[in-house]
Amino acid sequence: MPTLLMPIDGSEASARVADVLAARLALYRAPAVLHLVNVQHPVGHDVGQFVGHDTLQDYHREEGLKALESVRATLQAVGHSPQLHVLVGEDPAAAIAGLATRLACDEILMTTHGRGALTKLFLGSVASEVVRLADVPVTLLK
Repeated sequence: MPTLLMPIDGSEASARVADVLAARLALYRAPAVLHLVNVQHPVGHDVGQFVGHDTLQDYHREEGLKALESVRATLQAVGHSPQLHVLVGEDPAAAIAGLATRLACDEILMTTHGRGALTKLFLGSVASEVVRLADVPVTLLK
C-alpha cells in the first residue's frame, strides 16, 4: 500500500494536486495512504509576547485546515480519506521532507508554484528544496 504526502499551501495550483492524484490513484492496485500537509509560518516574537501559546496553536491549526479543505473535500468525493497535518516552521521544505521521513512516505506529490512567487525568486523554490532534502521521490506538477 503506497503512502503519499501532498504539501498544500492553499493556492489554486496546489488544489490541482487533488485532481491529478484522484486520477492517479485509480491506477494503483492497492489503496494508498494519503497525507495532506500545510506548513504555517510562525508569527513574530513580538506577537508571541501578547498572544498565548494555545491561542497561537489554535490559529495555526485553523489556518492550516482552511488551506487543506478543498483538497480534502475533492479526495473524499472520490472515496479517499486523507490524514491532515498542520506544521509550523520557518523552513517549509525541511518540515515537508521531515514529515515524509517520519510517516515513511513512498512519494511526495506537489506543485512547482503556489504562493510567494516573488519570495521564491530571491530565496529559491520550496519545491526544489523539497527535492533536494527528501529521501523519497518527489513528483512535481505544473
